[in-house]
Amino acid sequence: MKGVDLEVWKGEVVGLIGDNGAGKSTLAGIIAGAIPKTAGKIYIKGKEVDISSVQVARQYGIEMVYQDHAVVDTLEVAKNIFLGRELVKPGLIKLLDVKKMREEAAKALKRLELRVPPDREVKFLSGGERQGVAISRAMYFKAELVILDEPTAALSVSAARKVLDFVRQLKASGIACILISHNLHHVYPVADRIVVLSRGEKIADLKKEETSVEELEEILVTGKVPNKGLPPS
Repeated sequence: MKGVDLEVWKGEVVGLIGDNGAGKSTLAGIIAGAIPKTAGKIYIKGKEVDISSVQVARQYGIEMVYQDHAVVDTLEVAKNIFLGRELVKPGLIKLLDVKKMREEAAKALKRLELRVPPDREVKFLSGGERQGVAISRAMYFKAELVILDEPTAALSVSAARKVLDFVRQLKASGIACILISHNLHHVYPVADRIVVLSRGEKIADLKKEETSVEELEEILVTGKVPNKGLPPS
């Protein structure tokens, strides 16, 4: 990364786009605590913070949903939602409170209008439903920023549409979202602002109403923001 500045506001959906190797996942990993930063500063609500791990990022309300590792196929939905943060019964011997996790998971799934039983194994879900389970997890633990890394990759048209509906629900709940994708036709309809990276640098940061899919494609191909005929300053 080379001096990239990125702002995300409450309830805002930022589309983060760029070719392979542009630095999208690296930037997202730094924000989510999965990749240590070597320079620069991170501010949350105006206060400088040190995000040294995924656990620290979660304490600040940041959750990242990875394309390939969002859920565990062999676990049921409820255990996926509470993965790493399992509920246990009170007492000297710590036993998993599976009943409570299923009850709470059902509430989380209902909030996202995801109609899957909390006791169903994830391997029986569609691609869109799997992403929905991961997003439900982020919402349940009161994330303030959700980073989605290529959430619609390799999904069917209907599953991708469902995931984009989930993004809209995050926004409606006041949760900020960074949506990483190669598919401009997925990003553009749901994004408020679109940031373009190229070789580790930010080359464009545009409000949706200031640009179009065609212009963004041109930026990706040429690495330059088109001159819109404005007089030189």
